[in-house]
Amino acid sequence: MFSLDRYTALRHGAGLLDRSSRGRLSLTGRDRRAYLQGLLTNDIVALNSGTGCHAAYLTAQGRMIADMRVFEVGAALLVDMVGSVTATVQEKWEQFIFSEDVQITNFSTGTAQLGVYGPKAATVTEAALGTTDLQAMVVNANRTVEFDGASAIVLRSDDLGIKGFDIVIPAEHRVALAARLRSAGAMDVGVEAAEVLRIEAGRPLFHVDMDEQTIPLEAGIEDRVISLTKGCYVGQEIIIRMLHRGHGRVAKRLMGLTFEPEAAVPARGDRLRSGDRDVGAVTSAVSSPALGRPIALGYLHRDFLEPGTAVQVNDAVARVTALPFLTIPEQGPES
Repeated sequence: MFSLDRYTALRHGAGLLDRSSRGRLSLTGRDRRAYLQGLLTNDIVALNSGTGCHAAYLTAQGRMIADMRVFEVGAALLVDMVGSVTATVQEKWEQFIFSEDVQITNFSTGTAQLGVYGPKAATVTEAALGTTDLQAMVVNANRTVEFDGASAIVLRSDDLGIKGFDIVIPAEHRVALAARLRSAGAMDVGVEAAEVLRIEAGRPLFHVDMDEQTIPLEAGIEDRVISLTKGCYVGQEIIIRMLHRGHGRVAKRLMGLTFEPEAAVPARGDRLRSGDRDVGAVTSAVSSPALGRPIALGYLHRDFLEPGTAVQVNDAVARVTALPFLTIPEQGPES
C-alpha cells in the first residue's frame, strides 16, 4: 500500500528498498569486455575499474531482449537487470562463447541488493558502511568496501529517477546491512513509493513499459543505452538505419499522460483513443503526490506525440506530456 511518508523519505531523505529480486550476472576472464562489446549497444570496452554504463541487448531485428547496467568492478563485470530475464540472457551469452576467455556466473541467489535513494542517500550509506568517499561518486560508478568482513559492491544509481546507491552483498549479510542503514537514518519505503518516483521520472521498466517487441528508440532510452561511436553489435544495422535515415522517427513512442486531479488512475493496458481511433495503450500509472493528479506512461502512435495533445482513456481525458514529468534538482554535498 502506498504511503506518503515513504514517498517523502525518497524525495527529501533516504529511502531503503530491497532490490534483491533483480538479476545479477558476473563475467570474469580477460576477454569479458571485448566479448560483451559485440553483443551490447553501449561501449563496454571503454569501461575501466570503478565505472559502468547502461546498455541494451537486442535481437538482429533491433528488438530488446533486456536492458541492463554493466559495471567493471576490478576483476569482473557485474551485470544488473530485471530478474525475469537473467536466465535467458545467461543462456544466450554462453552460446556465443567459443575460444574467448569468459566465464559467466549467475550469482543472483547468493547475493542481496539493497537500494538507498534520496538526497540523504550518500550520508546514510557512508555512515552504515563506515566510509567517507561516496559523496563524489557519479551515476554508474562503483566501489567495493568491507562490511562485517564481507565485500560489498556499492553502485551509484539513478534507477528511480533520483540519485542513490545499490549495495550488492552476500545474502547472509542482508539483514545486518539493512539494520545498519535504518540506524543511519534510512526508512523502508517498499515498491509502491519507488514506483511513483520511477513514473514521475519517466523511467520505463522492462516487462512493464518495455518488452521483447520494443525497439529502444520507441521507449526513449537511446541516449542512455546506445553508443554512436563504438563498433558493431547485434541489432546495430536496424538502430543506425532508424537514427540516420529515419531521423529517429518511430511508429510509436513512450510518452507521459497527465490527467485532471479528479480522474481515476488508469490501469495497465487501458487503451488510448482519439475519436474512433485506437492510438495506443497505458503501460504504467500512479497518482503523483508532487503533481496532485494521476499520471501515466503509455505508447502513442507517432501522429499523437505532440505535448498537449488530448487523448481519451476510458471516461477521462489525458494530455500528452513530454518525459520526465518531474526533474529532481541536482543536489550539492549532503549535509
